[in-house]
Amino acid sequence: MGSKYSKATNSRSDTSNLSYDVPFESSRFPLVDLEEATNNFDDKFLIGEGGFGKVYRGVLRDGTKVALKRGRPESSQGIEEFQAEHKIHSLCSHPYLVSFIGYCNERNEMILVYDYIENGNLRSHLYGSDLPTMSWEQRLEICIGAARGLHYLHTSGVIHRDVKSTNILLDVNFVPKMTDFGLSKTMPGLDQTHVSTDIKGTFGYLDPEYFRRQQLTEKSDVYSFGVVLCEVVCARLALDPSLPRDQVHITEWAMKWQKKGQLKQIIDPNLVGKIRPDSLKKFGETAEKCLADYGVDRPSMGEVLWNLEYALHLQEAVI
Repeated sequence: MGSKYSKATNSRSDTSNLSYDVPFESSRFPLVDLEEATNNFDDKFLIGEGGFGKVYRGVLRDGTKVALKRGRPESSQGIEEFQAEHKIHSLCSHPYLVSFIGYCNERNEMILVYDYIENGNLRSHLYGSDLPTMSWEQRLEICIGAARGLHYLHTSGVIHRDVKSTNILLDVNFVPKMTDFGLSKTMPGLDQTHVSTDIKGTFGYLDPEYFRRQQLTEKSDVYSFGVVLCEVVCARLALDPSLPRDQVHITEWAMKWQKKGQLKQIIDPNLVGKIRPDSLKKFGETAEKCLADYGVDRPSMGEVLWNLEYALHLQEAVI
């Protein structure tokens, strides 16, 4: 998982998303119920850790399997991210977004409760684990589902701001679910093209234009998604300092081969001979467009979705 990057600014428009009350009073969990679900947050139930805090699996009294994001009390970003997660889930609900169940803000605790997603995150199925290799068709289906989730967010006026392979979860049927909305922002109005805000996200996935201008747009998510597409086809880290200099950034490395029409030279070895050339070509072209230097030259998530569906069609086409 990449490291979080935060650069403080005095942007006034960045605070507009935080002035609201915590919704869903009916979904508020007593702390004792969550302690019981996780055996008092026993490390045996720990399944992950991020910028907000630790993530635990648990089982509620009615048998519901849940994932609990427990904020760090010492985290200066904790309250802001806790509120942001609440706000996004109050606005958005979609089959390709992780389902929000409730929260707890009792006794100095900030805990968010979600449906437990059985198969973990996308990255663990691409590399760095001993999990079975996914087929090209399966990878395309996952990319399509994640694109649908992001397209829905954008049409709802929400920018995710931390799109990466570890924030795409896979359920028991390998249906992708976008998660982690702690850094997300809502667009202030229909006539607004960007949000002026401090720079947050994950190294390796950050939109360079957003980094330069501190102006967040929907196309910032598109860029980050382009990085994920490179991970999907190459099965390696987005940023790997242990590699030769020209291979450290997956985008620079993959796009060098893509521009030469030779992306097939660096695909996941498990996929060699299993991808139809026209499907790989469409996929590579889609990733390249997502990774354009300037947001205005990048496609919308709706266009990305269409192109990925076409890449799948080309893969499944019968001669």
